[in-house]
Amino acid sequence: MAESGERKAALEMVQADGTDGNCVTFVLHDEDHTLGNSLRYMVMKNPDVEFCGYCITHPSESKINFRIQTRGSLPAVEPFRKGLNDLMGVCQHVLDTFEVRLLPEELRSFLDQERQRTFDAESLIAFSGILCLTLV
Repeated sequence: MAESGERKAALEMVQADGTDGNCVTFVLHDEDHTLGNSLRYMVMKNPDVEFCGYCITHPSESKINFRIQTRGSLPAVEPFRKGLNDLMGVCQHVLDTFEVRLLPEELRSFLDQERQRTFDAESLIAFSGILCLTLV
């Protein structure tokens, strides 16, 4: 068991003995179906992926077993990495589209300024005040 000061790794790779790197199970800690299903969709778009699936080990555990098997000699970590990068790109596109089309100009400029620095208590209060004003 990890001590209170230690932090558990967010990702583990599990590979059966005697297999090459084209069939790997990735264990993602503190994740659920939100990431699992989205990532599975992105990875399956790769034509070199023969199988991709995930399961939640138990409803009381927040970890995913995410398995990828590729064709040929392509290591399974490559489509995994590409799937994560592609998913981040899709999420960024959705966020950008939302900000451009749905947020008022004042709130957009405020968010742009806040991205340049970290959130502190005062900026969080100011952001919530602007958001409340735009929703009224």
